[in-house]
Amino acid sequence: MNHNTPLSPRPPHHLSTGAGRRVLTHTQLRAHGVPAAAAGEQCRPGGPWQQLLPGVVLLHPGPPTSEERLHAVLLYAARERTVSVPVQPGGDEPPASPYGEAMITGLAALTLHGFASAPPLPSLEAFDVLVPRLRRLRSTGCARIVRTPALPVPEQVTGLPVAPVPRALADAVAGIEDAALVRRLLTEAVRGGHCDPAAVVRELTGAKLLNRPHVVDAVDSLLAEGRALAEARLYRMVRDHGLPDPCWNVDLRLPGGPLLGGLDAYWPEQAVAVELDTRAPRPGRRPQDDVQWTEYARRRELLERLGITVVHVTPRGLRDAAEQQAAVVRTALTAAADRDPAAYVVVLPR
Repeated sequence: MNHNTPLSPRPPHHLSTGAGRRVLTHTQLRAHGVPAAAAGEQCRPGGPWQQLLPGVVLLHPGPPTSEERLHAVLLYAARERTVSVPVQPGGDEPPASPYGEAMITGLAALTLHGFASAPPLPSLEAFDVLVPRLRRLRSTGCARIVRTPALPVPEQVTGLPVAPVPRALADAVAGIEDAALVRRLLTEAVRGGHCDPAAVVRELTGAKLLNRPHVVDAVDSLLAEGRALAEARLYRMVRDHGLPDPCWNVDLRLPGGPLLGGLDAYWPEQAVAVELDTRAPRPGRRPQDDVQWTEYARRRELLERLGITVVHVTPRGLRDAAEQQAAVVRTALTAAADRDPAAYVVVLPR
């Protein structure tokens, strides 16, 4: 046998089944019996294959589909790692994902999550791919590398690892100067039930994006949108779970005294109040935020000293656990008969 005889690549159709299989790295091709030299021959101009990214081969000559480009950027980010990542105890096995720790983020991720305001995949020249901070990778072609010191847990969308919506939003907003688009994306995140405003604000804060005026304006709209949705869910919780009708959106005042503050719902006979906690932390953004939080705590303490039970509910609680939230309110209403009478307060429409 002549051991110098080069190996011939298997016919392309052997490897070209499914979008993921139509995009392979050189390492994967070698595992299929196609050495690097043979792959290079196939990728020559006019050949049946093409090199889509460094070390990543597209197994047909025509333009890549969006799905093939997504697979390609993930394979590029995961291939032949040059930096070793510490192995967790009991974690000797390689990651289950064929893409390692890489995941799609930014606008492409929002499109995959179903955002109507995100551009369609074919219109994006490059896809953002999130990798650990120490990876030695460069952005090239349709792969735009985004590094992070702490990777989120990816979500599987159409079989691909995709960054959760809050992280994808932050990565998208980082590259967008169009104030209207930023506002639409953030609003859709809340209106579409993808995530809570607080989660978005945390990611934007971590990405140091709240020093951009157009992002701050969009966040203000986001928080207003979140409160409106939470109020609608609060109305629905009271109705659907058979709670007695409260006085909605009222201010309380001591007779002849100052205002005690506003409440989202109040049952005067039982002296039970519900307050929506829609605050979102924005450290370093506005000094008055801390003042508002202090006032929030002071008002709650004052009402409780007057014998008024204050039940705090969050937008996430109303969205994901309305029955449990209703049970907490019902318990407070039932327990009113066993408490000392509350101080008399005047209830005013807000």
